Amino acid sequence: MSHRFALVTGASSGIGACFARALPRTTDLLLTARNAEALTRMRDQLAAPGRVVEVIAADLSTDDGRTAVIAKAEALGIDLLINNAGVGPFGAVLENDPGFERATVELNVVTPVVLTRALLPGMLDRAAVSGGRAGLILLSSQLAFQPVPFVTTYGASKSFLLAYGEGLAAELKGRMADVLVLCPGATRTGFGRRAGFEFGSLPGAADPMEVAQAGLAALGRRTVHVHGMAPRAALAPLLWSRRTAAGGLGAVLTAFRRMPRAR
Repeated sequence: MSHRFALVTGASSGIGACFARALPRTTDLLLTARNAEALTRMRDQLAAPGRVVEVIAADLSTDDGRTAVIAKAEALGIDLLINNAGVGPFGAVLENDPGFERATVELNVVTPVVLTRALLPGMLDRAAVSGGRAGLILLSSQLAFQPVPFVTTYGASKSFLLAYGEGLAAELKGRMADVLVLCPGATRTGFGRRAGFEFGSLPGAADPMEVAQAGLAALGRRTVHVHGMAPRAALAPLLWSRRTAAGGLGAVLTAFRRMPRAR
């Protein structure tokens, strides 16, 4: 699928930066993240003759940050929205910083809902005029398919995105829009440094560029794409009870908690 203008959230590093790099040079870009210096470097790297690359530094866990990005995206007339930004703590809920727990829900749940609801109507209108298609990618996780102790809030936020994306795709059936929920497993990014555990160091962790490319390739072909070397994890609820799945994963992550934390 060819899109004229894409908004990528969390675009300064990790999978978000790889989405920005993987999009064709014919797609103009609006990149947002909190790190202004990293965004400037991304803009310089991705600039090309005839290509527009705009950046806006914003904290998308806040209303002010979301409002600023929505206004910029509407002014540019985006037709592809990649809701990639996300955070999440590793640890027991009652031991985690309450502010980090709240920020996880704000960024992983509230932000995609607010951006999608604000931007999708204009994207659909422009698609109707141009004859193209609006595109929406929601970055979920393999953790979305079952409860996972010690990443409880993060996993629950990704479960929300899975259900939200599937429901939205059904509502938009027959309209000029493609919705994809992308569910990678462990990926080699800097996410773990803030979470408190280097998930990217796990055996079989995926390359973030492969995840981004797989997501772009799946958009318009399916609603949910599970990526990674262990997609069977997504089938756990079909094979085990949710209690059994949570208990088994809890035991594994309890062992991880005894390992040295990321710095």
